[in-house]
Amino acid sequence: MIYSVKSDNLSFKNIEFKSGFNVILAERTKESTKKDSRNSLGKSTLIEIIHFCLGADRGETLRKKEMNDWTFTVEIDLAGKKYAVTKNTSTKSKVFIEGDCSSWPILPDIDKKTGNKVLSNADWKRVLGVLMFGLKLNYEGLNYVPTFRSLVSYFARRNGQSGAFLSPFQQYKAQQEWDKQVNNAFLLELGWEYASKWQVLKDREKILAQIKQEAQTGILANIMGSVGEFEAMKIRYDAVAKQEEESLRSFKVHPKYSEIEREANELTKKMHDIVNDNINDKRLLEHYELSLKGEVEANPEAVTKIYEEAGLFLPDLVTKKLDDVLSFHKQVVVNRKDFLKTEMERIKSNITKREQQKQELSEKRAELMLILQEHGALEEYTQLQNNHQKTVAEIKDLNVRIENLKKFEQGRSAVAVDQELLRQQASMDLSERKIQKEKAILLFNSNSEALYDAPGTLSIDVLKTGFKFAVSIEGSGSHGISNMEIFCYDLMLAQIWAGKQRSAGFLIHDSILFADVDERQKALALELTAKESERLGFQYICTMNSDSIPRGDFSQDFSFDKYVRKTFTDATDDGGLLGIRF
Repeated sequence: MIYSVKSDNLSFKNIEFKSGFNVILAERTKESTKKDSRNSLGKSTLIEIIHFCLGADRGETLRKKEMNDWTFTVEIDLAGKKYAVTKNTSTKSKVFIEGDCSSWPILPDIDKKTGNKVLSNADWKRVLGVLMFGLKLNYEGLNYVPTFRSLVSYFARRNGQSGAFLSPFQQYKAQQEWDKQVNNAFLLELGWEYASKWQVLKDREKILAQIKQEAQTGILANIMGSVGEFEAMKIRYDAVAKQEEESLRSFKVHPKYSEIEREANELTKKMHDIVNDNINDKRLLEHYELSLKGEVEANPEAVTKIYEEAGLFLPDLVTKKLDDVLSFHKQVVVNRKDFLKTEMERIKSNITKREQQKQELSEKRAELMLILQEHGALEEYTQLQNNHQKTVAEIKDLNVRIENLKKFEQGRSAVAVDQELLRQQASMDLSERKIQKEKAILLFNSNSEALYDAPGTLSIDVLKTGFKFAVSIEGSGSHGISNMEIFCYDLMLAQIWAGKQRSAGFLIHDSILFADVDERQKALALELTAKESERLGFQYICTMNSDSIPRGDFSQDFSFDKYVRKTFTDATDDGGLLGIRF
């Protein structure tokens, strides 16, 4: 049980608790205004402080700058002995202990300055796991085990923002499935080790999924199929690699390949130039041949006629004799024919020379092309070699991916077999734990029946993927009934662990749990916890708002006010737990 919560800050309202039923009340006074709120009086902060001293990090309120260097002390029973646990918000990694620690699995150090016993916060949580729930410091061969922080959070659910009131089996919003299964199975005294092994199988499934994803990326990115289809692709790649190997084996590198290639290109260009020049000369030759055929000697009659016309129109200009004109014209024709014949001979000679030159160039180019055909350039060989290396690398990568796919298929089959075997083992173990299972179910039924006309149901099943826990109360669906499902489950856990040498010894509920709950059920719940905590010897602490107390629905012999340990008020700034407002 928790005896007290204190602070070294004088404004703090120290709280003393008793065994059994305890209430922390937030009260609206006549002096308060509509702007005042009891939500900041410290009900949830009180639970936050208890968690802080029990190894948690600072919560929302304790992280505020106004709370720097505040020291809190919780007096608590652990394994039948009383201890005072002190922790400071600014040195949160250290926990100071007062009490007999001689039997602890991890012994505190002694602070050289103060002489106080001190533990690191991490070691403190491990010690609490042993003292409060009988956990081991180490679980050899198990990666997923119950932890103190998860277990204790079912006995002291934190405020609603953390997600503590979403489900009976979930005590914070981001809680992983394995954590829920392992810790709930532990608290219900079931084979939690099976939940741990289930998570290992889920991890294997996750790894196999990654292997499959990796196997289907790269060259297999757009292919979905069996290993056989991928092996067919490998055969094609092997054939390409073999062909590339043969090409490399028969490849001859000429040291002057590039020079020969350039020379061959230059010869080709020269041959093209020769062909073009010959074409031009042949056209000119044709023109000269036509001109030669068109050259004729002068006709005397035509010349006479011309001179007669000239004498008629230009009598003063006609001075030459007809014979001179004929002789001149005849000489012009002779000279022109000689010129044309000479030019034609020159052109024919040039064409012949070019044809001979072209033949020589063609033969030289043929020799060079033969060399190029039989040999290759070093760059070409290097490129071919690079292509082959790339193909070989792709084959190796393909082999790895095919092997991964085989591992995936084999692993998936193995996981399926292991899951079924684990399910059978867990089912058998659950049958052997019939007493523990029935105890939990009957307690939940009894708790819910005390609040409603029909008993609720707690079901515990074993599926292929692990334990399946579920609760239901007839009419569930409204927020109030859902909260009462959590209440009945938590109370059942407190009932199961009550009286054990190593147990939390307390159950703490924030006022949010009773929000939207019907007044009658709220009254029945409070009376039930008062009766059960007294009967079984565990401590129940709840925080409530004064105007939400169902006074008209309590039994006549139930005196609610005698259980109120501290009342906060919103009438003044110092009326809350911390004694300050911020």
